[in-house]
Amino acid sequence: MKSSAIRQSFLDFFASKGHTVVPSSPLVPGNDPTLLFTNAGMVQFKDVFTGQDKRTYTRAVSSQRCVRAGGKHNDLENVGYTARHHTFFEMLGNFSFGDYFKQDAIKYAWEYLTTVLKLPTEKLWVTVYAEDDEAYDIWHNDVGVPKERIVRIGDNKGARYASDNFWAMGDTGPCGPCTEIFYDHGPEVAGGPPGSPDEDGDRYIEIWNNVFMQFNRDEAGTMHPLPKPSVDTGMGLERISAVMQHVHSNYDIDLFQALIKAAARETQTADLANNSLKVIADHIRACSFLIVDGVIPGNEGRGYVLRRIIRRAIRHGYKLGARAAFFHRIVPDLAAVMGEAYPELVKAQDRVMDILRQEEERFFETIEHGMGILESALKALPAGGTFDGELAFKLHDTYGFPLDLTADICREADVGVDTAAFDAAMARQKAQARAAGKFKLGAALEYAGEATTFHGYDTLTHDATVLALYKDGSAVNELREGELGVVVLDHTPFYAESGGQVGDRGALQSTQGAFEVEDTQKIQAQVFGHHGIVKTGTLAVGDSVLARVDDVARACTMRNHSVTHLMHKALREVLGEHVQQKGSLVDSEKTRFDFVQPTPMTDAQIREVEARVNAEILANTATQARVMPIEEAQKTGAMMLFGEKYGDVVRVLDIGSSRELCGGTHVARTGDIGAFKILLETGVAAGVRRVEATTGTGVLAYLAETEKHLGAIAQAVKVTPADAAERVAQLLDHSRALEKEVERLKSKLASSQGDELLQQAVDLNGVRVLAAQLDGVDAKALRETADKLRDKLKSCALVLGTVADGKVSLIAAVTADLTGRIKAGELVNFVATQVGGKGGGKPDMAMAGGNDPAGLPAALASVRDWVQGRLA
Repeated sequence: MKSSAIRQSFLDFFASKGHTVVPSSPLVPGNDPTLLFTNAGMVQFKDVFTGQDKRTYTRAVSSQRCVRAGGKHNDLENVGYTARHHTFFEMLGNFSFGDYFKQDAIKYAWEYLTTVLKLPTEKLWVTVYAEDDEAYDIWHNDVGVPKERIVRIGDNKGARYASDNFWAMGDTGPCGPCTEIFYDHGPEVAGGPPGSPDEDGDRYIEIWNNVFMQFNRDEAGTMHPLPKPSVDTGMGLERISAVMQHVHSNYDIDLFQALIKAAARETQTADLANNSLKVIADHIRACSFLIVDGVIPGNEGRGYVLRRIIRRAIRHGYKLGARAAFFHRIVPDLAAVMGEAYPELVKAQDRVMDILRQEEERFFETIEHGMGILESALKALPAGGTFDGELAFKLHDTYGFPLDLTADICREADVGVDTAAFDAAMARQKAQARAAGKFKLGAALEYAGEATTFHGYDTLTHDATVLALYKDGSAVNELREGELGVVVLDHTPFYAESGGQVGDRGALQSTQGAFEVEDTQKIQAQVFGHHGIVKTGTLAVGDSVLARVDDVARACTMRNHSVTHLMHKALREVLGEHVQQKGSLVDSEKTRFDFVQPTPMTDAQIREVEARVNAEILANTATQARVMPIEEAQKTGAMMLFGEKYGDVVRVLDIGSSRELCGGTHVARTGDIGAFKILLETGVAAGVRRVEATTGTGVLAYLAETEKHLGAIAQAVKVTPADAAERVAQLLDHSRALEKEVERLKSKLASSQGDELLQQAVDLNGVRVLAAQLDGVDAKALRETADKLRDKLKSCALVLGTVADGKVSLIAAVTADLTGRIKAGELVNFVATQVGGKGGGKPDMAMAGGNDPAGLPAALASVRDWVQGRLA
């Protein structure tokens, strides 16, 4: 039974039992910022289980894409070394939200396994939590599983309720016992039943886990029965496929065999059992689906995990002999295998391939050198030795080898890695980077006072009291004229840098002095630090001040921030829904926006984005900001950024037709933006593009500067600005025609000089030798002349030289019958050293240069004796 058929049969079975089929959620969790990736089927239902979300259904079934390759849930180092560990897997699950409980959950699982999949009942074992008599009785009395195949598992992890058969969402919250179903692969496989001393063997494999959310654990550890007990189950598609296809390893199932063959094809590997092929086959799934869900290779967070997986796959390809990008070419094979179940993969196939290819090409530039260093160091270590952590850091920092990649290679050589030394080197580099970077006065200020109340959405001036002052990072009671410092106020209209928008600047005025605010940064979440300098007088703790924001700078910044929302929406409409924000910077001059996009934007696409945004501006619709619970915001369809951590209460901003979560300051109406112009479109990383744009007065300044340059060009070519482009094109065509004519004349001149030079060749025992200077020719004509002379002189060795702009160009040519005794590279180098240069090349043709034209005649005169010496 193929994996795709098993997946569909599972969904169909539970749909027949009243379950709603729910599509797989993305690998980046949208409702749990504590998780790096979706690692279980219940993740998308977490808020339903906790009561924070309510669905129209109480029963659900899904096939959920999962990744375990970073953070707490990390199987990366085991992939390729075991039969069942993967970075990417599919979890088949059925869920009850306060509907059915243990009785039906157990019966559904047993019916599906034994009736639909027709697994032999004698092959199935079950485990229950030691105290869960209810589950035990259902299995034995209702289902009919013999007592000898039901195993009670107690608290085997060192604490109360710490058991393989007791599940908890966290230290507090929903939890409960679970019952697992195991498949017996038979006595020919080593290992004992669950709960036995030999349970870690491979004979008895867990295929299904039923979690019964029965209690709510409070902070004191007390278990309170849940008013609506729920069910969360999971069965790994790869594991059950191995059972149904009568193979022991997951890598032998149809899903993986197709990918292993593709990996073998691209690495030209004949041995399909090679473990490196398993690694590549596993990693192409994780990498491709992570990119489909918006993750881009990078240096931190999810992007870095993706980069680690890609580079691990590349290293295994390198181990198999690959020396150029190969990994991305397996994506079509993956789409063929999994595209029917996940059409989003097929839709994004080209983008996935492009991002992987760019990442591969970047790593292949350094992997060979890095592998040379690593393998050389390993040869000097005995088995059981320890690899130098400092060197591991150098491999990471200089050659892009993640630590786990180095550790992976070392493990194969039975060598450990000094991770403590690696961590120390990493900490040292970060400390140096902080010291070399821009010093933020508020980076480590200690403050324990009241929070700052922000009024900047409604006003640009506000009365305030100074709560705290800092100088050189330490709290002080007073700042004097000319001193730099940070001011904390109880109330402020100043926006502190956040969400890509820079902090406000302006002034604080008191009866004792004036403080110029150059930047505003958050010291804590709700504490604003006003960075700047005392311009006159003094400023003391307790002083009353009038805080005034620079209204011109704020207005420009608001225009640029508001247009960023409109631009984001336009980019998604023009380029596709794969566009996701990857960073932004908004200040008074521009908006800079980084986003997922595999290829450069065309001129037509840029113009279309500009047209759409300017149409929104001309519509002059009112901007609306609403504060609401995040669950309500999700229901409004507001765009939320992958990986962004939001609070329980969020600000939903409607600008034109755009709706996003945003805490920044914005224009009152889209018309206030004035106008929009894209200034720059460029790439910043694999699969990430950057757009810089401006608005309002920035557009006017851009147009004025452009008009100035266009006028200067028009004046230079003596036409009106409207005709300048056509006239410049004509001049360029004329210039190219003249260049071709010059080339033709140079070639003709060189040829005529070459014909004259034939008579200057001297005969040395049947070998013609020629050394001469040509005038008025370039390197290209010099080469053409040498080729023609060599053909006409038959058996010969010749050197030609020319001088242009105070530089000497040389070429040596030797016929094939003489290259055993005379090398053109050695000959040209002999001449070049006499004119202050050097050179070399192939035995039959070589070029060189020099910077001493005065020495050229003597150098050419020495050629005859040099050749004669080689012929002797």
